[in-house]
Amino acid sequence: MVHFADSLTFSGRKVVAAWASLPFPAFPGSSLPDILSAHQQDVPWKLLLPSWREQKVSCCFAQSVVLRGVRRERPSSSLGPQPRTPLHGWESPEEMLQHYLHTHFPGSCSTAHVLQQPCDTRPPFPQFFSPLLTRQGFLQDKALGPSSAGPNRAVQSIPVLAALQASPVLHKLLSGLWRDLRARNVRRWSSFFTAGVEQDDFQQALEELKTLSQCYETGFGGDGSEDEADSD
Repeated sequence: MVHFADSLTFSGRKVVAAWASLPFPAFPGSSLPDILSAHQQDVPWKLLLPSWREQKVSCCFAQSVVLRGVRRERPSSSLGPQPRTPLHGWESPEEMLQHYLHTHFPGSCSTAHVLQQPCDTRPPFPQFFSPLLTRQGFLQDKALGPSSAGPNRAVQSIPVLAALQASPVLHKLLSGLWRDLRARNVRRWSSFFTAGVEQDDFQQALEELKTLSQCYETGFGGDGSEDEADSD
């Protein structure tokens, strides 16, 4: 994982954020271009940090995205002609997902992988899923009744999307950590330095953390000025 994260970081960056859609929002019989076309405004995955889960990201420096368990093409039994989108023009699912990523994150370095095999969620996998999911992890219009619940109704598999991303959201996260640590009076924690940490080493680590957070600035917005004001 360390080497994988290193492949997504450059220009002094060392940290990536994990994003996921579990399960990936797909309806039974839906194809990959149909699903992606339904999420043109916001990407259908969220940051895996509770306090930052609703954080929206409009740009990133580099990312690697893996999607599994979704059909590539529209089934032939679809009723009526469907309007085609640019996503329907690509031959492979990787190209479809790659085009989608470049549309939402222009200029970023993106890699995409699509696997047909879904994620296995049979017991003892925890069954924390919504009643709106089928046994194959696809969405349905309404939940099944109580008579359909129980061990036999356990979700057996789900489509999943996971991503590692080096994005400007990490500037806020790292700079917030730097401000919290700088505000602490570590001299009051005797056990902190009995572990072998020197005050000078701690201050140097703080400066390195601040420098690392600045590597995720984009040059737009007021985050940088806020940090500069804090350092005065």
